[in-house]
Parts: sequence; structure tokens; C-alpha cells
Amino acid sequence: MVEVRVGGGTVRGAEEAGVAVFRGIPFAAPPVGALRFAAPRPAPAWEGVRDALTFGPPPPQAAVFGMDGMGRSGDDWLTVNVWSPDVSAALPVLVWIQGGAYTIGMSGLPEYDGTRLALDGVVVVTFNYRVGMEGFAAIEGAPANRGLLDQVAALEWVRDNIRGFGGDPARVTVFGQSAGGGSVAALLAMPRAAGLFHRAVASSVPGVFFTPELAADIASVCAAELGLRATVEELSTVDPELLPIVGDEVMAKIGQFADRWGQAAHKVIPFAPVVDGEVLPVVPWEGLTGDVDLIVGHTRHEQRLLTMLEGLLGQVTPAQAAAVREVFAPGLEYPEMGSDELYEVIGSDWVFRMPSLHLAEAQVAAGGRAHLYEVTWEPPGRFGACHGLDVPLLFGNLTQGQTAGVLGEVTADTEALSAALRAALVGFAADGDPGWPSYDPEARLTRLFDVPATVAAYPEEESRQLWASHRFAALPLLE
Repeated sequence: MVEVRVGGGTVRGAEEAGVAVFRGIPFAAPPVGALRFAAPRPAPAWEGVRDALTFGPPPPQAAVFGMDGMGRSGDDWLTVNVWSPDVSAALPVLVWIQGGAYTIGMSGLPEYDGTRLALDGVVVVTFNYRVGMEGFAAIEGAPANRGLLDQVAALEWVRDNIRGFGGDPARVTVFGQSAGGGSVAALLAMPRAAGLFHRAVASSVPGVFFTPELAADIASVCAAELGLRATVEELSTVDPELLPIVGDEVMAKIGQFADRWGQAAHKVIPFAPVVDGEVLPVVPWEGLTGDVDLIVGHTRHEQRLLTMLEGLLGQVTPAQAAAVREVFAPGLEYPEMGSDELYEVIGSDWVFRMPSLHLAEAQVAAGGRAHLYEVTWEPPGRFGACHGLDVPLLFGNLTQGQTAGVLGEVTADTEALSAALRAALVGFAADGDPGWPSYDPEARLTRLFDVPATVAAYPEEESRQLWASHRFAALPLLE
């Protein structure tokens, strides 16, 4: 057993596989009761030694992938977990923000176990933040972007406490993928997050941010499912476990709202960070200062996993491909390609690839340093270099958790690629050097993660040119 003193008291962790592990440490008070839908408040202190041996309960989850049935036991949703190879050292710190479309996500999933990554010489931190209506719905009387404010509170906890776990508070790198990558991008543009981290890694950054009007309309529809208004006064009386069910019901019929919610409805996205002018003043690509060094990247076939989940893999009709072009890429002259390929390329570009590229370019335009990458390696099977492929590779958890399912059989190439990604991440966290040149608008040098890895000009040149003038503004309410 290992004991560490933190702000609220003393915690007791365990030695596991050569790493000191602490789970379920509160970084904020449970956001229930009088604190429902409030900004995170300090966690109450405790007396004696608190066991930090099990993950804290996750925030309420949507039913996607069965997440609603995982770990529901208690309301202490806002907890952190730490893996440290040496609690007496001063090591670089990696703080992970998980994805999940802003509707699901919990830090206790096996794919986010930090043991393998910590053994490479870093302190790894994961944490829960509120998702769905609890974290991102626009509720009258509540601050916007409560999920992002939870992330800020977790980073403040790291700043104040990580030294006791062997971490260097002057070398904190935040990294995230999908909605986690979008969260990293948002944090880069948030005044409240300034100074809380020194480097950032944003993977598969979704370009979806909402205007207050769109977010409020979606929240009103969700609340109306319960015969309520989207206010703190009325929704705070609702069982927290009921709100994700309401969100699922709205998602199931979201196509009915396409005339009002536009692209968000077509992509079945009911929640996203809101550009409210205060917590998040602007969309990230308009708010970067360049002060924080950045790695940003994506996989080559981002959309393919989503197409599989839609039941359309290999079955996209010309009409479906044409509809995707009309909704997400109007006026863009993509070259001739088959329906499946066009559906995949436009989906990949609109949701993840071009927002990620735009973030790198905005960083450079702001006078900062960015390193760009693309995962091009294709494991055996039908998924290609799909969305989520980099998560098990980054953590080195190649056989556990849902994300490992996209890897197929683990081969020597899988191991080599995982080692290369981890080395880049750890090197960047340690001294800002991931092992390849920084991005500039002329050469556009990009690390292509394959076996072997190479450096070349950004490979998605056609898409880059097509989307060069697109703004990726916050999505509006259409009527």
C-alpha cells in the first residue's frame, strides 16, 4: 500500500505491476442535490486515511454500447485516478480526457488503464466529467458547459496535488480523443483553463460546437419529454438516471428535427460544447493563443467505424452518398468515387479530419507550435485506420476494453506501432519533442503512423484544398 497526502486528506493506493495506483479520489463535490447542474465545487475533506482502491461511480450515461449499465453506484461522480511509477520523482504528467460524443464516457473502463503508459516514465491521470444533459445541456439557471468546467476542476486538482504522486506540476500535458479531443481544443480557447497545462494532444477533434440557441432548443425538446421546462428549478427534481433515457429517446427520433437542428440532427449529435461567450468564448480555431505546444491528428478512415455502427458498411446507396454531400459538403467538388468511398471521405472530413487539420493551422497562425499526425496503419479486418484505433495503441492496452476490438489479432506490427505512439506521446510530455518536425503551412510535414512510421507532406491534399476556406463555425438553430 502507498499513502499520499492531498488537499482533502490522505489517500491509500496499491502497488500493481510495478506502478502505484490510486482510484476514485474526489476532485469536486458530488454535483447532486443543491449542487445539481452547478459548476463544480471543492470536494469535502475527510478524516483519517481514505482508501483509493476502486474507481468512483461514473456520471449518468446514455445506453450506447451498454454504458448505462456500467458502474451505477453512488453520486460521487467527479473523481480522479492516478498511475505513478515513482511517487518520489518529478515526472511528466499525462492527463487523459475520454471521448464518447459528450453523451457517454467514464474513466474506469479497462481501455484507459494507465499502467503500461506509466511504465514508460510518466504519471497518468484519468477522471470523470459530466456528460449528456448533466454536463452539456443548455439549462436556464445553470452555467454552460458544465462538463468542461469539470475538466478545469480536475486540472486544478492536478496542479495542486500531483507533486505528491511523483508528478511535475510544471510539465502537465492534457490529451484526449474524439469528444476528448474536442474538449482539449475547447480548453485551449477557455480563459479558465489558462496555465493549467503546458502541452496538449488533441486526437480526432470533432468540429461540432453549438450556438446557445441550438443548445437551448435541444434542451427544451429533451425536457418536454418529461413535461418540464429546461430550467434548474424543474430538472433538478428529476432522477439523474432518468435524464440519459430522455436523451436516448430524443436521439432515436432526432431526424424529425432536421429542419431545426440541421447537421447536428443528421449526424445524431444532441450534445456538444456551447459557444456561450463566457465559459467558451469562441470556437477553438478562433481562440488559440499559441502559448501551449500542440500535437493534433486523426486516423485515415475516421468515418468507417461510424458507418459500421450505422449498419451501412459496404451498403451505402448513391442516394445516401448524395444526401451526405448535400448536407455536409455543399458546393465542394469532390472527385468521382463510389458511393461507399464518398460517404466515408465526406464523413471523415466533416466530423474529424478537417477540424483537426484546422486546429493545427490555427495554432501555427497564432504563433504557436503544432505537430500533425495521421494514423494510416490498417489492422487485419474491415475497419481500416478507423476512428478510435489510436486509443488502445496510445495506452498500450491491446487486448482489453472495447476499443481493442478494432485492432483484430495483435501482431508484431501492432506492438511496434503502439510503442511508436507511446514514445511520441511520452517524449512530447517530457520535453516537447514528439520525434518529428513541427507543422508549417508550406511543407505541411506530418507523421504518418504506419509500420514503419514516416514523415511526409499531409496526405489528404484534395480534402485540405476543398475545406481550406471553411470556418467550422458553431452550429446554429435553423428556425
